[in-house]
Amino acid sequence: MNLIQNISPNSLEQVATVETLEALKRFTSSRVPALIWQRSMNPCFQEWIENLNFDDLPTARLILAPYKVHATLNDLFNEAGTPRGPHLKYLLDDIVQITHFFSGLMEAPFVRMRIDRITTNACKKFHIDCILSRLICTYRGPGTQYGISNNGEEPKNIYTVPTGDPMLLSGTLWPGQSHSNLLHRSPPIAGTDEKRLVLVLDPIFDPEEEIELTA
Repeated sequence: MNLIQNISPNSLEQVATVETLEALKRFTSSRVPALIWQRSMNPCFQEWIENLNFDDLPTARLILAPYKVHATLNDLFNEAGTPRGPHLKYLLDDIVQITHFFSGLMEAPFVRMRIDRITTNACKKFHIDCILSRLICTYRGPGTQYGISNNGEEPKNIYTVPTGDPMLLSGTLWPGQSHSNLLHRSPPIAGTDEKRLVLVLDPIFDPEEEIELTA
């Protein structure tokens, strides 16, 4: 496991990087509250999505079984009017792969999937989510920001996950991680020309109970 090189010494046990999707499996057996899969996205795809009409991308919040992800995504992107072609296929295949991996890793029969188009300072306050775990991947625009908090204060050193790199985070419900001082937030982009397309996955074990809690 490769530790991120640009983090201050007191945070070296908080965030680690891996070089393959398979290596993210270490998340469940390590005490590290966050893992980042450092990878290189297809540069042609990245140019395509960065220059795509933002209104041609979908936004959605769904609870899905993994086997339904591909068909559901295909419908969402069709409804949004996203241009068909190899770049869209690349994106769909990537989301499907990540979702199947995440649900398997968490042993969750369902996932809560959010696809967000963001142009504001969404979740700009540093925090830890009150969940078991979460996967975040930013496909367009700046990635999630994170840092180490001392005594509940805002992190002094702030780092940004590279665009396209999935980040696995443990929440306050993760065993033994309720006192982690690793905080994260969406980057504040209001008033800039930045636009973000973000995938967020949470494990869901009982969809009926989840629906009742959010009703």
